[in-house]
Amino acid sequence: MQKKRILLGHGSGGKLSHDLIDGLFARYFDNDLLRQQSDSAVFKLGAENVAFTTDSFVVDPLFFPGGNIGKLAVAGTVNDLAVSGAIPKYLSAGFIIEEGFPLDDLEQIVKTMAEEAANAGVLIVTGDTKVVDKGKCDKLFINTSGVGELTSDRLAIGSGNKIEVGDKLIINGGIGEHGMAIMSARNDLKISTSVQSDCACLNGLISDVFSVSTSIKFMRDATRGGLGTIVSELVKNKDFGIQVDEEKLVQDEGVRGMCELLGFDPLYVANEGKVLMVVGGHDAQKVLEKMQKHPLGKKAAIIGEITQTNPGMAWLKTVIGGKRIIEMLSGQQLPRIC
Repeated sequence: MQKKRILLGHGSGGKLSHDLIDGLFARYFDNDLLRQQSDSAVFKLGAENVAFTTDSFVVDPLFFPGGNIGKLAVAGTVNDLAVSGAIPKYLSAGFIIEEGFPLDDLEQIVKTMAEEAANAGVLIVTGDTKVVDKGKCDKLFINTSGVGELTSDRLAIGSGNKIEVGDKLIINGGIGEHGMAIMSARNDLKISTSVQSDCACLNGLISDVFSVSTSIKFMRDATRGGLGTIVSELVKNKDFGIQVDEEKLVQDEGVRGMCELLGFDPLYVANEGKVLMVVGGHDAQKVLEKMQKHPLGKKAAIIGEITQTNPGMAWLKTVIGGKRIIEMLSGQQLPRIC
């Protein structure tokens, strides 16, 4: 009998990733905190609520339009804390470096990490460095972990268990920009429109939104698996449905063109600077207007709502008036995206 093996799709953030997590890691590491399966573990440390997260970055190429692996490593972990409702405070940084890696490139990446951390108001306070033989690692891998403070009124955000019918879905801009920027850089595609990664720390934007609303029911940064996987995961086994309006989705023209040319569905293309929020319907317009005043939210839009119909399912209302089911990403659209 042939042994089962790990596939690239197991790192996609889609169905294969969820199957691996549920069938292996969660089975052996099972505990109450891990069962949250949100972007950050949330728990009490003494009298304080704490959010804790970790992420590893293996993006190829290391430098891409709009950033590099260092910016991605800081922003990815800051965002995982911020979308859990936490205020990011401290990061660790672990480096696995291949022998022969250019020191000038490493310095540029570390400098970018320092600048991004300073801009986000977080400190990199501990870390580790390992060097492996040439050929035993693809240039450079980075792991970052993060800790943030969490107030008691935001504890439910990671789980989304306060979502109600009539709540609105809001995203802070166009989808698919990071994935297509990586695709372009990796394959040296000659396209007329330059596509830039949206890689950015979102904690400032999220803090602004909290200043005008107490009705933020759920947040998730739409990274691997894209927006489609988030809404599919969010609605799974729930007593409500989700409808996304395709006409309301924002797409950069370059992203749209690349997706059409290469056969990618932008719903499943990775982002690194987009947060999907579920907001109480009465506060949605106020949240949208606040987002649009932030540099990272100028193109924010209300893209859908929580519905009573089709419980447990997410639907896309297409621009031609039809509907199609939004399912979790199956397989791997583009490996090593982050």
